[in-house]
Amino acid sequence: MTSGTQTRVGIVGLGNIGHYHADRLLEIGANLGGGLDIQPDARNRFTEKYGVPTYDEKEEMFEEVDAVIITTPNRFHEEYAVAALDAGLHVLLEKPLAHSLESAERIAAAAENAEGVCMVGFNNRFGNPVRILKSYQAEGRFGEIQHIEANYVRRRGIPGRGSWFTSKDVAGGGSVIDIGVHAIDLSLYFLDYPEVEEVSAVTRADFGNRDDYAFVEMWGEDIGPEGFDVDDSATAFIRCADGRTVSLEVAWASNRPTNDEFYILGTEAGARYDRASHDLTFYESGVGGSNHLTDTDVETEANDTHKSEQKLFLEAVRTEEHPGLNTVAEGLQVQRVIDAIYRSSETGRAVQLADVDSPVENSSEN
Repeated sequence: MTSGTQTRVGIVGLGNIGHYHADRLLEIGANLGGGLDIQPDARNRFTEKYGVPTYDEKEEMFEEVDAVIITTPNRFHEEYAVAALDAGLHVLLEKPLAHSLESAERIAAAAENAEGVCMVGFNNRFGNPVRILKSYQAEGRFGEIQHIEANYVRRRGIPGRGSWFTSKDVAGGGSVIDIGVHAIDLSLYFLDYPEVEEVSAVTRADFGNRDDYAFVEMWGEDIGPEGFDVDDSATAFIRCADGRTVSLEVAWASNRPTNDEFYILGTEAGARYDRASHDLTFYESGVGGSNHLTDTDVETEANDTHKSEQKLFLEAVRTEEHPGLNTVAEGLQVQRVIDAIYRSSETGRAVQLADVDSPVENSSEN
């Protein structure tokens, strides 16, 4: 395999997120080898902007690159990820793993048998505050982390109705599978990915199916309520087999302020992390001198999480060794939680996950 700076990386899916990844690849000095999309306009824009060849057939591009970053709508993740892995390529697959649990399981099975490295795009893990929190955790400063309160709430942030984001058939869901996936992953990451035993949830569609509402931050073309058949908010409670828990609030739209806060509650200390502002506060107590409480604001630089993710991926490509971070097995576990959230909301009952066997062991090799 060629070195990290020489690795030819192709982008699959040339929409906004594809351009976002391409820009950052160039900023870190990577070799952008081409782009793939079924839409001629998308291919033309990509070629004009980046000066690289584009393709409408995956087999053609897969012969010209060493690795791919897949940024297609969720429904098409399986088609391109499995084909790339079967072709011996390395794959960075944008979150979520797929639009459905069944599709995610097929990707996981392909990754298990593949020669190439496959990572899932949980870029929020690479924020400097998250890295600091994980270092504190490794030092034992939290004691035993017992609970995570996870919020990813927008006041007004519904994608344009009629886009693939608001189509259940293409996206697989709405706010939960779009932004909730990040909150679920970070929560389980802070807990070191324990086995999830039970999920109880309610999803709602209170805003996207209306025409009489102020969509201040909607982006993209809007065709109205008829283009919206997904959830725009959800509340969930996740119970792990070891008694640890996660409470989850997710919303594209809500009548409350935007909230991106995560609270980590441990037996010896806790923390508040604001994902949007990067603010981090550490909460401790002590008995030295007198019983007391200490709140410490931690200052750190904001960093581009996608760049950090790409650098790790390219290093994995160079060494042909998975870094043990952002594994497909973890992506599959997140997909199982998402599936359970939707099933719990549909049935009005908690969903048990502990007795569901995964086709892939939760290891660092996928």
